[in-house]
Amino acid sequence: MKNISISFMLLLVVFSVCNAQVTTNFKKLTGEYLGQKPPGMIPEIFAPGIICTGFNERDISISPDRKEICYGFLTGKHITIMYTKNENGIWSEPAVAPFAADEKFYYLEPCFSADGNRIYFLSTLPPKGKEPKPRWTYQNIWAVDKKSDGSWSAPYNPDTLLNKDNVQFYPSLTKSGTIYFTKTYSQEKKSFICRSRFINGSYKEPEKLPSVINQEGTNVYNAFISPDESFLIACVDGRKNEVNPGYANYYVFFRDSLDNWSEGVSFGPEVNMKGSSAMSASVSPDGKYLFFAAQKINEQLEETSKRKNLSSMLTFLNSPQNGNYDIYWVDAEIINQLKEKK
Repeated sequence: MKNISISFMLLLVVFSVCNAQVTTNFKKLTGEYLGQKPPGMIPEIFAPGIICTGFNERDISISPDRKEICYGFLTGKHITIMYTKNENGIWSEPAVAPFAADEKFYYLEPCFSADGNRIYFLSTLPPKGKEPKPRWTYQNIWAVDKKSDGSWSAPYNPDTLLNKDNVQFYPSLTKSGTIYFTKTYSQEKKSFICRSRFINGSYKEPEKLPSVINQEGTNVYNAFISPDESFLIACVDGRKNEVNPGYANYYVFFRDSLDNWSEGVSFGPEVNMKGSSAMSASVSPDGKYLFFAAQKINEQLEETSKRKNLSSMLTFLNSPQNGNYDIYWVDAEIINQLKEKK
């Protein structure tokens, strides 16, 4: 979890107050991906007014059978995981995930396991034997398991080797159970991408990925690993980028069968939107779509809000592309195109 600035948090507080009187009329939705029309090669907002509502939405993860969706949701009061499920062909209205309902703690960055029976996520829940502390004091990877009735268990620490005395977040899993995650070392105050192999029923000592990914002078965080471990998409800060200079950007790193990694390839301006810092990316379990979070302002909508009457301002605040993070999706062929360029 990247640190959230004080000014940004204050903006969220104001934003949540403005949204306090707004209600939604959730409509019946059927079909895969909430019945949304699939995107082409130009990114589009995913499920506007349903998933992307004008709050900060990010970190989307979709179950292997594509019948459950989790995503991160941030307001001035809530930093939590939202959840929706397709039952009998109909999607439920997104609601706070049952395992993320305790408002004393934060929850973000969900990731389904390859079989869909476990969800890993970041939480500020206190480790065993420690007292609860406010805000981001603890940042560890937690997990929940699906019960026989389809509900989710209480959160638990999946392995003490993952959660040591530093900060670890943004889990992403392969089909074999290897977990990739971000670790921030307190001494260096820098984020790295690490991985831990799952062998004989337990995780092994995490290893830092090579310097081609964790480059000197950069901050690398919130990485998604493809299920077959053939590529990794990471947020990279501090690296010269002509597409979106001065901001963290999305890069893809390709891996071969000998565990060699390519140099990172920057996504183009369609994904690395000008003035937006990379936050989180993932690929749908069927491999068809790339999802990513980005900040963008709809200039036409913003111009309307300058009338400064309450209705126009609320319309702007309660719409995607108001400057908060929205979730976009695009045809995953964009990744193959970058591989060819490499």
